[in-house]
Amino acid sequence: MILLACAVEAELAFWKPRAGVDTLVTGVGPVEASCALTAELCRRPYRLVINAGLAGAFDGAARIGDGVVVADDTMEVALESGAPLSLPRGERTVERASSDSELVARLRERGFPVVRGVTVARVTSSALTAARLSAQLGAQVESMEGFAALRAANRLGISAIEVRGISNRCGERERSGWNFDAGMAGLRGIARALFEVV
Repeated sequence: MILLACAVEAELAFWKPRAGVDTLVTGVGPVEASCALTAELCRRPYRLVINAGLAGAFDGAARIGDGVVVADDTMEVALESGAPLSLPRGERTVERASSDSELVARLRERGFPVVRGVTVARVTSSALTAARLSAQLGAQVESMEGFAALRAANRLGISAIEVRGISNRCGERERSGWNFDAGMAGLRGIARALFEVV
């Protein structure tokens, strides 16, 4: 079985039900995504988790309307300066989760951009924050669930991949060019290609 997970129902508008694929609406944000996915993955066995949805792109990473595959996704668990937390006995935080590298390669072969993601709990709305996330973390696209979804699957040993349709540019909201329909077109295209290769 495959689990196709999106944050909100509207992101599943492209989907036509098919045998062997369950869908899940997780809710918005990393906590909701993690909770909903973990509960579902413990309830039923899946061989693949697909986290699909809309995303913002940092300057130069992708165009509005593109479909992209996120090779790995980061979530800041650090000091505001970007320095790591000092934890007892050398313990470390987990800040990066990865998509299935073979599926990423297959989508790259089909011409889809491969990018690095950052998961945020607050949508970037300033050029300063966009520049910092891009420079410090190498972020190319931003979502609110990607890291949480990949990490939940990774922890349970289940293959996972994150795909996004680009709906806006990260930064000043009034200049972001937000376009839901274009983002959904990008998502529909990359999801169709993904289901041809899984």
